[in-house]
Amino acid sequence: MGRDVEFENEVEQRNKKELKEPKKYKVLLLNDDYSTMDFVVEVLMDIFDKAFDDALNIMLSVHRNGRGVCGIYTYDIAETKIEEVRKKSKESGFPLRAIMEEE
Repeated sequence: MGRDVEFENEVEQRNKKELKEPKKYKVLLLNDDYSTMDFVVEVLMDIFDKAFDDALNIMLSVHRNGRGVCGIYTYDIAETKIEEVRKKSKESGFPLRAIMEEE
C-alpha cells in the first residue's frame, strides 16, 4: 500500500511541473551585393515554403533593410534552415547568408 501512495505522489509532482515551450529563434537572411533578387526569392520559396508574394516582400526587406525575417522556429529547425541556405548558396555560387536570433 505504501508503494501506491508513493506512486500517486510522484504522478502528482510530475503533473504540477509546468511544461515550458521551447525557445524560438528568428531566421534572418542578410543582404549582400551579389545574390540576385530572383535567387533570394527562390531560397525563400524552396527552403522556407513561402508563397511568391510573401517571398517577394521578404526579399525586398532584405534588400532595403539589410536583413529580413524568414520564419520563427525552434533551435534545431532554425539551424537546419540556415544550413540549407548555406548549402544552396554555395551550390549556386552566391554568398547569401542566414543567421538566427533568439526571439
